[in-house]
Amino acid sequence: MKKTMNKLWPALAESKLAIALFAGLFVAAVTFLSVRTQFAVRGTNALLRGSSGDGGAGLPAPGEETSDHARPPLGEEIAPATATATSVAQVHPPLEPICDLSDRRYDGCEMWGDARTASGVNKSVVYFIPPPQQLATAAAATWSIRSQSRKIVGVREVIVRSLDVSSLHEAPHCTVRRAVPAVVFALGGLTSNYWHAFSDVLVPLFTTARAFGGDVELLATGAGGQAWFIGKYDRVLRALSRYDVVDLDADGDVVRCYRHLVVGLRGHRDFDIDPARAPNGYDMLAFREFVRAGYSLPPPPPPPAAALPCKSGTKPRLMLILRGRTRRFVNEGAIMDAIERAGFEVARMNEAASWADVGAVAREVDACDVLVGAHGAGLTNMVFLRAGAVVVQVIPWGKMEPYGEGFFGAPAAHMGLRHVAYIIAAEESTLYDKYGKDHPVIADPDVFYRNGSNAKFYWREQNIRLNTTRFAPTLQMVKRMLRE
Repeated sequence: MKKTMNKLWPALAESKLAIALFAGLFVAAVTFLSVRTQFAVRGTNALLRGSSGDGGAGLPAPGEETSDHARPPLGEEIAPATATATSVAQVHPPLEPICDLSDRRYDGCEMWGDARTASGVNKSVVYFIPPPQQLATAAAATWSIRSQSRKIVGVREVIVRSLDVSSLHEAPHCTVRRAVPAVVFALGGLTSNYWHAFSDVLVPLFTTARAFGGDVELLATGAGGQAWFIGKYDRVLRALSRYDVVDLDADGDVVRCYRHLVVGLRGHRDFDIDPARAPNGYDMLAFREFVRAGYSLPPPPPPPAAALPCKSGTKPRLMLILRGRTRRFVNEGAIMDAIERAGFEVARMNEAASWADVGAVAREVDACDVLVGAHGAGLTNMVFLRAGAVVVQVIPWGKMEPYGEGFFGAPAAHMGLRHVAYIIAAEESTLYDKYGKDHPVIADPDVFYRNGSNAKFYWREQNIRLNTTRFAPTLQMVKRMLRE
């Protein structure tokens, strides 16, 4: 027996080695296949671009609407994603908050993946379903967003609801699917004022939506009673989007679904853009050129050609903006005579005209080299001036210089325009006539800033009697600027 075993042992050892080798290969194969399955899950970016492993088959073309009848119902859509998310929870970081309320001026949300809109009686709602890879670890969250650029201004709010696994049943079924992004923004607020319309909506809407190159839908809340706004600024809105503005609050049972949706407008500063924070480095020069193009005004000529009308040999043309109620010029005739004596061709425009036909106003301003007006909404028309034009802002009495610089001076410079501030003397204010030189309204404006009544006196009660002799050197300086 011993001899027999001695003969069989080498063969048996070889057999055990073979068995072990086979077992090892089998374990390695199983491990490889299981790991390959786990990490073959599509990344978030691929999912958001609509890559489903079929080369994008079945997805709508850019801008194309598709009915939900061709899609599986909600439960069927997300059931496989739930299982997948569980298997990869350890290799995907938690979902970052989709809304940011940290900016002092505006609140905003941005969603990639599956965003769905639903109109409501009091507030419209946007539902967000997180990507499958993060759904299992996502926490439900809700934000109430004032989707304009000033969150201190009361406008109709939008509820943004980010869902988790347990709240997926809240998401309404899609009735319209869009392959283009969307921007949700609010009308109303202070936008009946011409300056606020630009500062609070049009400029920040440009900052937020321009980078989409027109392939974006604009969804407006608070549009009830605001149809005039959409009609009045139609040229700007159509330059931003190839599609009609949607009244989101009046959508009824329509549920619009987007892969990319933004709620709120990026409003960096008053009537201004911070290029360091704007997509593609957009600034107010880009905005001015964009608006001019929207109203079919001539594009800037290549250097060294000059754009100003007066460069073609004509007398420089100056437009005087005339306010109707507060901070108005009470000696309009004398001012116009002084402008003509200084060598300008003078045109006049009532500020209220800006509330009517913006296209006609744009053409009138484009034909001018200089815009002159008291601090107020009419100076917003500087957006229609040509590069190198001059804006003369008459600053009322009462330490109004910071407002003049912030609301118009800095924006004008950022548009490629030249700004001149003419600060009136106390004697040029009608407050001087009414209260006298020794009254605190004249002698100590700080009193009224401390008690909060500065607006009553300096913004609403004051008018201007311009001293044309004192103003004459400013006009001569403007003429020299135009010759440079």
